[in-house]
Amino acid sequence: MKITKVDIFRWETGVNAPVGCRIYTDEGIYGDGEAALAYGKGSHSALGALQDLAPLIIGMDPLENEVIWYKLFEKSFWAQNGGPAIYGGISAIDMALWDIKGKALGVPVYVLLGGKKNSRLRTYASQLQMNWGPWRDEKGQFCITHMRTPEDYAQAGRKAVAEGYTALKYDFIQIDKTAPYASFTRFGGIQSTYLLGMVEERLAAVREAVGPDVDILMEWHGDLDAVSAEQIAKVVEPYKPYCFEEPSLPFPGLTKEIREHISCPVAHGERLYNRWQVAPFLEDHSVQLLQPDLGTCGGITEGKKIADMASTYEVGIQCHICASNFSIAPALQLEAAIPNFVIHEHHVILLQEETRRMALYDYQPVKGYYEIPDLPGLGNEWSKYALSNAKTKITVTG
Repeated sequence: MKITKVDIFRWETGVNAPVGCRIYTDEGIYGDGEAALAYGKGSHSALGALQDLAPLIIGMDPLENEVIWYKLFEKSFWAQNGGPAIYGGISAIDMALWDIKGKALGVPVYVLLGGKKNSRLRTYASQLQMNWGPWRDEKGQFCITHMRTPEDYAQAGRKAVAEGYTALKYDFIQIDKTAPYASFTRFGGIQSTYLLGMVEERLAAVREAVGPDVDILMEWHGDLDAVSAEQIAKVVEPYKPYCFEEPSLPFPGLTKEIREHISCPVAHGERLYNRWQVAPFLEDHSVQLLQPDLGTCGGITEGKKIADMASTYEVGIQCHICASNFSIAPALQLEAAIPNFVIHEHHVILLQEETRRMALYDYQPVKGYYEIPDLPGLGNEWSKYALSNAKTKITVTG
């Protein structure tokens, strides 16, 4: 079997800008993948990375995913020290190769990774500071709602719990009471009484609304530092948060300092791009929940290596997901196969019509749990709608 062609796509959905690929073979089997730079600023760079990398794999055997991975790693030059754009491109290609391999052998990818260790995946509702549910009103008009009052935060939590979720994730500082974004001091920041009070009143309202048995994950998007993380950790400790996610920039020494001064487990990893970048966080025991994104960490091939490294240090895995709904499938396949899976992320963006129509199958949790798709390969592919509505399409044949 040989790779004959790669189609590369970039979309503009109205809520994000996914980038993906479809790899074709001379035996009629194709595989799909995604570079998870669909939000923020970066999707054009992922498109460019895929365009640069795709010619390197034409004519190669798609079943030799390790051989191809190391060719992309070595020949791209920049991949040898990580980075989201180049690793986004590698990730999309790698996912598609696993999809081809599973389809060629007639088995789901989790079988190729060693089997279904986890048959059901506990799932948390993610980013409830942007509400929970569709971002459209009764008339179908787009209207994303930013949560501002404590009751807003509580109500979003009630919605998710009513659907069966037993874990919720909020960023309690991203949105201010009156302004679009909060007035926190990022670097060297001793935080104000105002901000600390805002965090506590919002968290207290959620805890009261959902009860003592629902886990509350706290997302900080890397916007804190050691001083402010320690300040906030003391304020929230009575409410028993599940974990502190990205309390600082992904710098090992800083994360270690934070971990040593707070009682809450630390989660990190969506902005770490390979096993070498992950290693220091494992070696200094500063992270208890590792969150690789299979769309930027090097794909399933590298994601499995990261998960295995983490298991050596008894660190749990939760794949980061915030792209199109296609990215759900590879995460489910990996998380099904690893012994150190902890919990699965279901981002509020994956509830939106604009995102849900991108993949052929719209996988959604049922009562807070995911079942694992048993279709050959990844168990999903780009939909006809996605393929016919790409903003950019580039075909590489050599």
